[in-house]
Amino acid sequence: MTNRSAKDRGNRHSGARASANYDAKLRIGESRASGSGAGAPSRNDAGSSFDQDQFLTILSREEALVRFEAALFPRAVASEKRELAQALDCALADDVVAPIDVPPFDRSNVDGFAVRSADLEQASEGKPVRLVLNDEVIACGTAPSRPVLSGTATSIATGGPVPRGADAIVMVEHTQPAGQRAIEIRRAASPGQFVSYAGSDIARGETLLRAGTIIGSREIGMLAACGIAEVGVARRPHVAILSTGDELVQPGQRLRPAAIYDTNGAIVTAAISENGGDAVFVGAIADDEVLLEAAMRKALAESDMLVLSGGTSKGAGDVSHRIIARLGKPGIIAHGVALKPGKPLCLAVCDGKPVVILPGFPTSAMFTFHDMIVPVLRRMAGLPPRSDAKVAARVPVRIASELGRTEFVMVSLVEGTEGLIAYPSGKGSGAITSFAQADGFLKIDALADQMPAGTRAEVTLFTPHVRVPDLVIVGSHCTGLDLVTAPLARAGLSVRSIAVGSLGGLAAAKRGECDFAPIHLFDENSETYNTPYLADGLELISGWRRMQGIVFRKGDQRFEGLSAQGAVRAALADPACIMVNRNQGAGTRILIDRLLGGARPDGYWNQPRSHNAVAAAVAQHRADWGMTIAPVAHASGLGFIPLAEEHYDFALVTARKHRPAVQAFLEALASDESRTALTRAGFRPA
Repeated sequence: MTNRSAKDRGNRHSGARASANYDAKLRIGESRASGSGAGAPSRNDAGSSFDQDQFLTILSREEALVRFEAALFPRAVASEKRELAQALDCALADDVVAPIDVPPFDRSNVDGFAVRSADLEQASEGKPVRLVLNDEVIACGTAPSRPVLSGTATSIATGGPVPRGADAIVMVEHTQPAGQRAIEIRRAASPGQFVSYAGSDIARGETLLRAGTIIGSREIGMLAACGIAEVGVARRPHVAILSTGDELVQPGQRLRPAAIYDTNGAIVTAAISENGGDAVFVGAIADDEVLLEAAMRKALAESDMLVLSGGTSKGAGDVSHRIIARLGKPGIIAHGVALKPGKPLCLAVCDGKPVVILPGFPTSAMFTFHDMIVPVLRRMAGLPPRSDAKVAARVPVRIASELGRTEFVMVSLVEGTEGLIAYPSGKGSGAITSFAQADGFLKIDALADQMPAGTRAEVTLFTPHVRVPDLVIVGSHCTGLDLVTAPLARAGLSVRSIAVGSLGGLAAAKRGECDFAPIHLFDENSETYNTPYLADGLELISGWRRMQGIVFRKGDQRFEGLSAQGAVRAALADPACIMVNRNQGAGTRILIDRLLGGARPDGYWNQPRSHNAVAAAVAQHRADWGMTIAPVAHASGLGFIPLAEEHYDFALVTARKHRPAVQAFLEALASDESRTALTRAGFRPA
């Protein structure tokens, strides 16, 4: 995805200023757009270039989709002929009528003898009936040449055509030889016994498959049985994909400073293919209006649909939406939708072809694509609407929301004592892993400002079935955890790790929502780790030791050679020295606050949620010091001043102790393999 740093949410401006500018521009846009719906103003209109720089009207999700579809449909679905081997997963363009009967003749369902049932009316164990064998054997693919007359029978294989005169088949195991050319039968046979009649499976003239049917292996089998070699299918719409942004680098290339890899291009291309499109990734284009317009015109001319990511917001580099007004009528249908994530979405129709500009942030792009674009794409491809599975789950924590915007929140599902629990992902709209690691999403209505803790909510699944993990770990994350759970993954056990911090993990454990809560909490009164924080129903499992300390850039003389306490005093004495903190609830935060006393230096309120984020802030000169663990500091090439060896342990929910996955984790934790791996990574096993 395009991961457009901050630009696609207007974050090039400060929060308050951006909000004020947005409100002002919205009012201007609404005024100038009045009487003309959501269409873009003419290029020749006075001030049109200015108008294109704002969200013209923020529409509801429903209104935006109605307008978009009204501008595109009704339209004929393009079709093409495909051989069966190339028709898999395509939608039939027309009804298919069976040209022949299947089977095309009466055939035997078993190996045995073709007989006249009337000859066997009196057959029994005490009174067997003797039949003379005809001098032919009917195999598959062999047409019978002799009729079955009264008192005779013909040997026949499974699938062989039933000969003239015969109306039943007797299984070979129900007969006995009676000389060279005769058999005895000791049971009666009913008319039609073990016979499949012509057309009993498929009748000539019968509607075999309806238009719109998705062709799978079963449908291909039905078509082949009727001798149909090719079928008319809905042609996959040719969809061109463009990523935009000066900051983009394609995967496999060297990442330059301040650049990011273009993930939107790959994931949007894959998502289009998944939903019936013939996707072609054109590439990433810099924020140059001339170059971008040329690329957009060429891509649109060669395709049925154009999808871009990035360039929908109000930043100076966001030019895509300004170009659309010049590509064809009616132009922009909706620019700005009351969705979270996904407000900057831009929908347009240019001379009958849909043009979509997705927000640049990954989660925003994929939510808006699946929610707003997939219905249109599938309809163009002749595919039925996607059917999403839904489940009910309890939300354990309060989720704040923004009034006036329908909000989609990705969640991970775990099994609780009273059913499914939906943990919200807190990674934000720029996170790549949010979609991959979540099980589904829930919706918060535009008129609600929150979803209270304990709410029973409907979760729309990303997959047809719920994937409840075997082992659930909720709490503080550590890279060492990946080393310990690796043997479980190899054994086929699924592990769900949700990073919410030590205190959040303890709360989840007390509610019975997880198996383990990783914690590293220091108690100042007892000067011990973790044990004082345990509640009834929890027991402590020793994990490993991590050296916490002050991290700084090597060569910074303010910190070189000092103790951790001395380094903090030096930082506080320098007004230009900026720190990076940790989030509330993290064990590291408790250590930092203890060192600082009551001081709140510059950077204190910068509170990332991971050790890696702290190291990155220092390495990239956004901060001068912070606190992290030794393995992360060393991996980032930073200076490190040890402070204290913290205890990274596990609060085990006693009631779940005997679950197989829990026992497997405990065995892995104690194994020589895990202890060796932890030591190699810079940790000290307990």
